[in-house]
Amino acid sequence: MNHFLLRISYIVLLSCVLLSCNKKTNSSFELKEGDLLFQNTGSDDIDNAIKDVTATASAKNYSHVGMAMQKDNKWFVVEAIPKQGVCITPIANFLERNKNKFNKSQTTVARLDNYYKPYLKTAIQYGIARVNTPYDDIFLWDDTSYYCSELVYKMFSTQDLPKDSIPFLTHPMTFNDSSGKPLTSWVKYYKARNQSIPEGIEGTNPNLMASSNHITFVHDYEND
Repeated sequence: MNHFLLRISYIVLLSCVLLSCNKKTNSSFELKEGDLLFQNTGSDDIDNAIKDVTATASAKNYSHVGMAMQKDNKWFVVEAIPKQGVCITPIANFLERNKNKFNKSQTTVARLDNYYKPYLKTAIQYGIARVNTPYDDIFLWDDTSYYCSELVYKMFSTQDLPKDSIPFLTHPMTFNDSSGKPLTSWVKYYKARNQSIPEGIEGTNPNLMASSNHITFVHDYEND
């Protein structure tokens, strides 16, 4: 009987250790300044419209991206979002957005290659200097407002980096479906703003950034 109880105690202890190890593994991830936080931010018309014209074959597709920064030992995200424009968001607020049915944040973290470490501080300063700049809801490139991936791209393109060393690409934007016609959601979107659709204008988007060869995905908050 004592031997049986001893075995049960051992199994319980081993289970606790394994659970503790798993918990430690899941919670051991630590952000670094300059990390990119990609999000599937929502399911409203504009979020779906963005994903409809930028989706890739990857398992995850994104409609938003921001950059991690630290201030006074607290974590924030420099980002450009509708209504607020360029802002600095506490990480807890950022991760609260659009959780899945298991109450997990739909946020994935990517880290730039070591080559870009010397440029991260200046990149973050570029974003901070533009706090309160309006959000670019027309998605134009050469104006004084920013959409999310435009801000992150320009954090690097405005530095002393050779053009072929910028970690992200741009390409002509499209707002068309597979048949080559503008998506109805985008037609309504630009009509409401009394603007023509900027088809073919140079730009970028979160999914294009997520496909960069200069980043490595290091954490998925949905797996926490």
